[in-house]
This record gives sequence, structure tokens and C-alpha cells, in this order.
Amino acid sequence: MSGGTALVNRPVITAWSAVSPFGIGRAAFTEGIRERRPAAAELDDERWQAAGDRACLVPDFDLRTVLGKKGVRSMDRVTGLAVTTVARLLDDAPRNRWVATGEDAALVLGTTTGSVQSQMDFTRDSLTGEKPYLVDPARFPNAVMNCAAGQSAIWHQLKGPNTTIAGGHAAGLYALNYARRLLTFGRARTVLCGAVEEFSHARSWLERHAHRPGTEGPAQLPGEGCGLLLVEQHGPGARDDAEQPVLAEILAVEMGIALDGGVRPALAACLRRALDRAGVRPEEIWAVSTSEAPGPSGEQERAAVAEAAEGADPVHLTQAALIGDTGAAAAAFQIAGVLVHAETTPEAAGRVALVTSVDRDGAVGCALLRLAGPR
Repeated sequence: MSGGTALVNRPVITAWSAVSPFGIGRAAFTEGIRERRPAAAELDDERWQAAGDRACLVPDFDLRTVLGKKGVRSMDRVTGLAVTTVARLLDDAPRNRWVATGEDAALVLGTTTGSVQSQMDFTRDSLTGEKPYLVDPARFPNAVMNCAAGQSAIWHQLKGPNTTIAGGHAAGLYALNYARRLLTFGRARTVLCGAVEEFSHARSWLERHAHRPGTEGPAQLPGEGCGLLLVEQHGPGARDDAEQPVLAEILAVEMGIALDGGVRPALAACLRRALDRAGVRPEEIWAVSTSEAPGPSGEQERAAVAEAAEGADPVHLTQAALIGDTGAAAAAFQIAGVLVHAETTPEAAGRVALVTSVDRDGAVGCALLRLAGPR
């Protein structure tokens, strides 16, 4: 599928980048996925004081080194990850910065709760500081869920709609659906869309206490990072239409809620709606990327996908074993992984990839992407 074959007025992905446990930037993520390189590393106990001794961290991620000394004194890790990923995407190609900044450029960022470390630190300071409970006011913005999206827009002159969506592991799909709606209703001409999650002392202990071994199986190693897509309207009216590099066409995004652990019926309903609305037959599905949810939820996720793709023999793409449980960033990384595989697979051209997500709190969703294949 070339850029000219995508349906008019259907959103398309034209660029992407990532800051991941493989490293900073699109090239690092691509290399890690293709090499199937595990990113887990030993934690420095003195620095992290985490619940475990291993995690999948962005290697050598230091805010002052990556972003410079100006403006980062009070910036937390999750904001730094987001600001860095936006910078990398904008700098990947001259066209990216031209179309993705300015008055009609939006940013939609998925998260779990923002920075839980910043929230806990600020709350602790308010309880333990000298009366009248003095806190550092410069750190207050970090405790707000939309800090990362707001700071990214300020740093990079994104003057259109700025939205933060909390959705746990499904946050990347919620963000993609919101971006699609912004474009459809003319609220923006381009959208930087993705999700971010940080590793921290606080998150590691929250995950430890929230994990239910009896129903979720063994805990996954925690991971972190930010995945970001450049999403645009295709066809007449698109910015720089003649040079628009279509990587994938967004055919459908569907979300749902699994009640009382009923992941399979909730996700199956999403999949049926997506296939019907996109006009896609099951045999057209070339690849599947699931969230690899642990325990029974993962089993139900795989069963729902098998039911939807009956008659097809899709490639199953996996990455959780390499980069860990990346929380809110997981679905964005799944989409990036699909695009990496499609870049070097001729048979992917014109075929459909299915991305699914399941969160322990009941959010489920899926996206169908028609891939452009090798460029």
C-alpha cells in the first residue's frame, strides 16, 4: 500500500519514535526489537530502593544529559521521558517538525496516574515538613497528572489541544482513539499521540502490593518509557500531502470494559465491532500484538483474538519478555513494534495488524491498522 491507496479522510500514522528500555530514539527501539535483545538490568539498591532487584529501565537516562541543564531542575522522570520522545520524533525528519508544531498541532498522552513518585513525595513533604507544612512549590506541577503533556507542549511549541488520558495498559489505545476523533472533527490537523510510564521506587512497591499471584501468575519485570506516533488525516487537505509518508492506516479503534473478570466476551465484542466497522475479513489479519497480560486475563485475551482471527494464520509479535511491563506505555510500544516488523516484511504491505490491550482494572481495547509495508 502506498500513500495514495489509503482511504481519504481516514487517519494515518506517518512517523513514530520511542524512548524505551532499548535506548533513546526510534533506531534504538528498532534495533532492540529486531535483535530480540532482553533489556533487563540489575538495579542500584542505593538509588532505587525498589521492591525488586531487576527492571527494564531506559539506559543511562539522565535529564541534564539528555535535555540540557536549563528547565530541568524540578522536572520528574515521567515528564523527562515524554519531553525527550517528542523531541526525538520532531527531529527525526524536517517534515515532522513542520507539520507537528504550531496552532493546529495537538498532543494526546496516555498515562496511568502521571508520576506516582512525584505525587507521593509531595504528599509526604506536606505531612512531614515544618509548619505550616512547607513544600517546594516548583514540584507541585509534577504531582498533577497532565504535567508531562503540558511540559511537552511548552518545550516544543505544540499549541493545539493538549490532552492526558488515564487508562493503565490500555492508555495508548485510548489516546489513539482520542487522536482519531480530534482529526475527524477538525479540532487538529496533526496529533502527536502516545503514552508514557516511568519506573520509580513508589511504582515498584505499588505494583508489588497490587499484584495477585493467585489470579495473575508470576509478576513481570517492571519497565518504562514513552512511545509516540504522528497521526494525520490523509488525502486532500492534509499538510504537505504530496510528501506524506504513510506507514499505516488506522482502520478502527474500539474500547470496552470487562466486568467481573470477563475479559474474553468484552474484548471479543470490541474485535467484532472493529472488524465490522473497518470492513476487514479475519483472513486479512497478518499480525497480532497482544498486551501479553499475565494469568487468566492473558489466556482470555488470546482466546478472544483466536476467535476473531479464525481462519487466519497471523504472525504473533511479542515484546514484554524483552522490555518488561511498561504499564501505560505498553500499547504504544506494541504499535511501534508492529511498524518495525512491517518495515522489513514485504508480505505485510496492504495487510492488517491487530493490536489488543487488557488492563487489570477492566479496560480492554483493540486497534486495526492497514500496513504500508517496506519503504
